Amino acid sequence: MTQQSKIWNDLKSDWARLSDQHLRDLFDTGTRDVGYTAALDDLTLDFSCERIDTLALENLIALARASGLEDAIAAMFNGDHLNTTEDRAVMHVGLRAIAEDALMVDGGAVADLVDPEKARFLEFADAVRSGQVSNAAGKKFTDVINIGIGGSDLGPVMAVRALSEFRGDGPNVHFVSNVDGAHLSDVITGLNPDTTLILVASKTFTTIETITNARAAKRWLQTNLSAKDADQNLAALSTNLKATADFGIPAARVFGFWDWVGGRYSMCSSIGLSIALSVGADNFNEMLRGFRAMDVHFKTAPLAQNLPVLLGLIGIWRRNIMACATVALLPYDQRLEFFPAYVQQMDMESNGKRVTKGGQDVPHGTAPVIWGTPGTNSQHSYFQMLHQGTDIIPVDFILSAQSNSDLTDQHALLTANCLAQSQALAFGKTSAEVRAELLAKGMEPAQVEDLVAHRTFPGNRPSTTILQRAATPYALGRLIALYEHKVFTQGVIWGVNSFDQWGVELGKVLALEVQPLLEDGADLSGLRASTRGAIERINSLKA
Repeated sequence: MTQQSKIWNDLKSDWARLSDQHLRDLFDTGTRDVGYTAALDDLTLDFSCERIDTLALENLIALARASGLEDAIAAMFNGDHLNTTEDRAVMHVGLRAIAEDALMVDGGAVADLVDPEKARFLEFADAVRSGQVSNAAGKKFTDVINIGIGGSDLGPVMAVRALSEFRGDGPNVHFVSNVDGAHLSDVITGLNPDTTLILVASKTFTTIETITNARAAKRWLQTNLSAKDADQNLAALSTNLKATADFGIPAARVFGFWDWVGGRYSMCSSIGLSIALSVGADNFNEMLRGFRAMDVHFKTAPLAQNLPVLLGLIGIWRRNIMACATVALLPYDQRLEFFPAYVQQMDMESNGKRVTKGGQDVPHGTAPVIWGTPGTNSQHSYFQMLHQGTDIIPVDFILSAQSNSDLTDQHALLTANCLAQSQALAFGKTSAEVRAELLAKGMEPAQVEDLVAHRTFPGNRPSTTILQRAATPYALGRLIALYEHKVFTQGVIWGVNSFDQWGVELGKVLALEVQPLLEDGADLSGLRASTRGAIERINSLKA
């Protein structure tokens, strides 16, 4: 038996010991507030409401060590080609490093590559904001449309919304991702093509959804502008200079990044230009500082005090030991409304794998389903299931101590709701407590008994609370990096390649094969019955 196998068995024994214990009992020991939190400056990870104890936590840390996590962290920062199926380094941490960090990739200094390109796109962002870079007629851009999909969309759209408080006099930034024409149509309605800057975000400049939307957006520009003038309303985030030039985008308005930056980890590169256009270079750099703070912590902190490691290990416990297949990610911050969707892609695209790096079947469950929406809206939706449903669904709460709006008096109510939900999930309400409460209200005993089961909350439902001082650009970068490195931690323990995404490709390839078959008179005889029948019904409905 390998050391890892032994620790997995120890963890199963821990669960056999803990599964019948209620969080009420664990808290009654009086030691729950010691050893169940970890902090980096004002950012605190409180996992006291998870169904673990000291011994289980020690075994989880032992599992991380036996899985080679410490060596894997060092290898990532050393520029090793951890993305084995594509033979690439995993160096998104280099996008927010400083020269003194001396990171290297493929024999060269990362800073020598990153710093000049970062300076270019941040200078461009501030020049657009000031009006120094304008349309062909010298008019200031009032609106920006970022056209991308996946990693070229989810990170920027999340960050622009999260940092909307810091926009100042920057342009309105909009996003288009879906090839459904309704998305672009809805975004451009009411905008002036004369003063709208279009960003086309595609590393290869061949992503079919993005290029289709970009062509339609360019046609829209040309409804008001000549073809030559319309090109002045275009910029690209790409490495394919020939394709961008053929599209009509001036080379000075093309900003690149590198193969060692995965799409879902790319928002600190030029893919984040839309963020910089929204909040300005200074705030963008503050966000990068937050990223780097968590990077340095992840690289240097001991496993037992390392926030991403601990968050990742809690996830391993939930997924593999408690057999929970899903996690609710609930920010108590309306401006973080797109954060769960962003982490959903980061987590499920990275670790949604069924084979190890060596091509063998993974012997454990991998990425859980990540989902969620902001509190307190969520409390009036699916919290019924969280509290009284048949499945145990762990929760990550995210909360800031300070308000991010002028209505500061409402923040106390928001905070109270977050803390109350964590308490209710953990401790519930027993039948005896329900019975006593209803009798105290003067209800008849027979009526009370009819209601007790319906008003009882089992509790014992795990949650972790992530608390920070305020939702600033720095804090956002730090929070994103926390989840990035959490995903890395889990990928190492499961033995998967967290940095490829072959599962994205098959459907895209098949779509290109199916598209011509939607034309009238196409030969459908070679299709399987399900697809052939669907196309026939579609054609009938269109007619």
